[in-house]
Amino acid sequence: MKKFLTAALALSAIALAGTTSASAADIPCSTAKLIVPWKAGGGTHVIFSIFEKTIQQLDVTPKIKVVTIPGQGGNKGAKEAAKAKPDGCTLFAIHQSAITSYLNGRIDFQFDNFETVALLTSTPDIVGAAGNVPWKSLDDLKKAAMDAPGTIKTGATFGSTSQFMWLLMEDITGMKFSYVPYDGTRQRMTALLSGAIQLGTLNVASGRKYMESGELKAFGIAAEERPKHLPDLPTLKEQGVDLIYALKRGIVAPKDTPADVIAHWSEVFKKAAGDAELLKQMDAKGTDVKWVGPEGYREWAAKTYADHEKVAIKIGMYKK
Repeated sequence: MKKFLTAALALSAIALAGTTSASAADIPCSTAKLIVPWKAGGGTHVIFSIFEKTIQQLDVTPKIKVVTIPGQGGNKGAKEAAKAKPDGCTLFAIHQSAITSYLNGRIDFQFDNFETVALLTSTPDIVGAAGNVPWKSLDDLKKAAMDAPGTIKTGATFGSTSQFMWLLMEDITGMKFSYVPYDGTRQRMTALLSGAIQLGTLNVASGRKYMESGELKAFGIAAEERPKHLPDLPTLKEQGVDLIYALKRGIVAPKDTPADVIAHWSEVFKKAAGDAELLKQMDAKGTDVKWVGPEGYREWAAKTYADHEKVAIKIGMYKK
């Protein structure tokens, strides 16, 4: 009888532990809103729609629903998320634009005004060029930029991540570029393909077919390793430029969201990030998935902010 009771208690404890992990936090909604601050169909919306679908199939409560709030370069959605009630029913899809928008004065808050939940994906930038440029390598590009500083037309959304990759490269190498403003990735891609600009950032998903056809050139990827889908594309580090730059997408919650709620959502996204079908879909998009929890994510955000702030001060964009 004693053995039976011990076994029964053990089984009850296991069952209770299983239920607790899915619903321990007191979250007063059956479906939480995940704000994506860009248009439907864009990279961030597509990526988090895959997470939404995956979480819908997990045995967790609440589920999530992606809601797009585009406008003001991602800042309209950020403002909406920042003022939301900190009860776990509102989450925010974020990347380095929160830092760049703060440094260029478009918003008065950044990662410090949210609670970090989980860092999830990484999409490395590629140094892309129009197919008709005369350079054949990063060394050729560097020589041209050093010989005629500020003359190479480079597409970017001013003060955004698409410009900061180039600003960081300038800081490391001494190259100087001439920036041409574009609202988004699609417009920059069109300008590159037409030859209206000479340089612009690419990623594997958006640029692969054009690089393979020769319509666009690529001189290096700002990643730790060569991309699986473009194994002949060297990293910038291989070529002597110590620059890693990827769009790092993650989840944050409004300031003062309780710790148990943060822990709950962090675990939910960890489960989703390990799903085989999700990983397959992300791989097809040239996006790496690596879950980092709240503390590690906060450390990453602090270091990334410091790196961006240094460059923003140097070019006169930001003053402490």
